[in-house]
Amino acid sequence: MYNKVELCGVNTAALKVLTEAEKIQLLHRCREGDKKARDQLVNGNLRLVLSVIQRFAGRGENPDDLFQVGCIGLIKAIDNFDLTLDVRFSTYAVPMIIGEIRRYLRDNNPIRISRSLRDTAYRAMQAKEQLINEHHREPTVEEIARRLDLPREDVVMALEAIVDPVSLYEPIYNDGGDTIYVMDQLGDSNDDRTWLEELALKEAIANLNDREKKILSLRFFKGLTQVEVSGEIGISQAQVSRLEKAALDKIKREL
Repeated sequence: MYNKVELCGVNTAALKVLTEAEKIQLLHRCREGDKKARDQLVNGNLRLVLSVIQRFAGRGENPDDLFQVGCIGLIKAIDNFDLTLDVRFSTYAVPMIIGEIRRYLRDNNPIRISRSLRDTAYRAMQAKEQLINEHHREPTVEEIARRLDLPREDVVMALEAIVDPVSLYEPIYNDGGDTIYVMDQLGDSNDDRTWLEELALKEAIANLNDREKKILSLRFFKGLTQVEVSGEIGISQAQVSRLEKAALDKIKREL
């Protein structure tokens, strides 16, 4: 479905791709009120939207609908991007596009959630985006709760309520061997240590260098083989294997 040429009447095969320099130049013109530059910027980033919506394949959603919603996220990114920051536009735009699509999917969630809980969740998401823009990092739940003047437990409950349900039999990893399903990764929900272990794991990953993070992301989040990763980042499969092992060893030592 996602390989077809036409999405929302747009020939995706003919979409132009802008360089980073062109994007920044057009963004400056947008800030000066140039509507033509804004249109060029939107059209020049439609491939970015297309790449993002492919992450949501398999949900049974119409790709045309997701593409249109993703374009809304792109426009918000264009209107809110801070040119004074030393950040690539795509680095800022991708989370905005993903966030817009996730909001759309939550609104169409088959599981009914109370209005007050949903409102709290949306306020928490807005507070999260504000804190990211202010501090340029992912905020903690405590920071979001303080911003909303709500108990931490209420924020956690609201955010968890709008998470899309996942089947226990949904595959999460397969590298040519036995498939690992969600249910294989479930631990004892009564074990409070899982919170500490999750925090320790995040901290250990944060201490890796950019190449190591990218290799682990491609291998374990996107499910690529070592050969595919080597082609993606331009090094040999043997180098990928060594870097992957070194990164995992670093994480084990941290934990």
